[in-house]
Amino acid sequence: MDSPLKWCRFMVIAAAVSAAGVAVCSGQAQAVQSAQGPDPAGQQPTMLDRLNQMLSGGKSAWTDEQLATMERLRAAAMKSDYAYKELQHLTDNIGPRLSGSPQAQKAVDYVAGEMRSLGAEVTLEKAAVPHWVRGMETAELTAWPGQAPGTTQKIVLTALGGSTATPPEGITTEVVVVDDWKQLNALPAGSVKGKILLFNHAFDKELAATGHGLEAYGNGVVYRAAGPIAGAAVGAVAVLVRSVGGADFRLPHTGLTEYPHAGTKIPAAAVAAEDAEILKVLASQGPVTMHLTLTPQTLPDAQSYNVIADWKGTEHPEQVVVVSGHLDSWDLGTGAIDDGAGVVVSMQAIQLMKELGIHPRRTVRVIAWMSEEEGSEGAAAYMAEHAADMGNHVGAIESDLGADHPTGIYYAGKPQLGQWLRPVAQVLDADGAGSLVSAPETGEDIAGMTEKGVPSFAPVQDSRFYFNYHHTAADTFDKIDKKHLNENAAVMAVLAYALADSAEPATR
Repeated sequence: MDSPLKWCRFMVIAAAVSAAGVAVCSGQAQAVQSAQGPDPAGQQPTMLDRLNQMLSGGKSAWTDEQLATMERLRAAAMKSDYAYKELQHLTDNIGPRLSGSPQAQKAVDYVAGEMRSLGAEVTLEKAAVPHWVRGMETAELTAWPGQAPGTTQKIVLTALGGSTATPPEGITTEVVVVDDWKQLNALPAGSVKGKILLFNHAFDKELAATGHGLEAYGNGVVYRAAGPIAGAAVGAVAVLVRSVGGADFRLPHTGLTEYPHAGTKIPAAAVAAEDAEILKVLASQGPVTMHLTLTPQTLPDAQSYNVIADWKGTEHPEQVVVVSGHLDSWDLGTGAIDDGAGVVVSMQAIQLMKELGIHPRRTVRVIAWMSEEEGSEGAAAYMAEHAADMGNHVGAIESDLGADHPTGIYYAGKPQLGQWLRPVAQVLDADGAGSLVSAPETGEDIAGMTEKGVPSFAPVQDSRFYFNYHHTAADTFDKIDKKHLNENAAVMAVLAYALADSAEPATR
């Protein structure tokens, strides 16, 4: 998960940075919209109407036989070890999958082979992707108040994706610490020139603990996205950003940063939360000097691929339901929760249909997207290639918020979608995933389809712990709970089938 900001577009944020301040996207997910809601005629349902709908499900777009098929899919997903084994191979055997890397290409070949083995029609769709290599990253304090003579103090950090490099020998200069844009704008003119600027904006753990991890992330990630632009504008020679995540344990969180097409580009890194606090405390006592070395390289764009696997429809094969996750990952961990889990639960939609002999009316199209983390180039390639065919895309699903317990379905589109999906939600309620939540957007890779009017969806997932591991070295297979992964696979498979086999497509 990450490029641009998932629920709000980080290019907008980067472009909005100015000496006067920074525009910040607000609200990643909307409040739960009543699943009963007004009917299409606009009349408000009575209390008795709502009760009847809750008991009977109301008028359904699916027959009893189709609903029974959804139950079969859900039950089979909960008993399966397919997604779990596929994810273990992607993470433990193939490893990190940064776009342009040999591991990313290995993952493309692997997923394509697995989908072919199930009988899906597989296409590798070309996409030119960034090829950024991390290099060395070190930092130490060389002078600070109360320093013991002849000592240094290590600072734990990691380069942000797309960062430029320091000179090979590094840079040594004073660190200026601010908590937010307001403090930066209040500094005297010239006070940051030639120095390292640290944005020490703390991740809101209490907000995340209440299930609003996306909102907590959105509040902090703007500094990672736009900090280097703001720092360059005031003359800083490098920018550090406090890690955007809930776990401490000196775990720096990487992620994409942004530079203007023209203008100064300065090195940028994420600092572990504890080290950011140390810097703030010491800087409040007097001057603090740091030696910083970052040696990333931005190589020429590489050719990579989206993996597209079609389980062809029986009546309307030209009509497509996209089921997807992104195959690339950052390079610190092995990309288990971000987003290997999203890929394998998408793959399992086809695996379950094959196992149960299910062939819906429309085509179920599994897509393993490439380069979501570094700019969504795979999604852009898909939109360019299929621009004339958006009318035949009847639904799009993306999973990119890990693999913790799902509580329901996000939907973006007409308000009527909530009521239309109620029978599907009732099937998923057996696993505690029966809520229906209206959202403005449901995934970065399918955002282009959402903008074109394609109804789009995503699992609503428990986000309390996701950002403890997201974009860190701790994003590894051991964080996966098999039961929760299967619950997510059930949501993807049931929803994919429902969209692909309804008598009429979901309303646009």
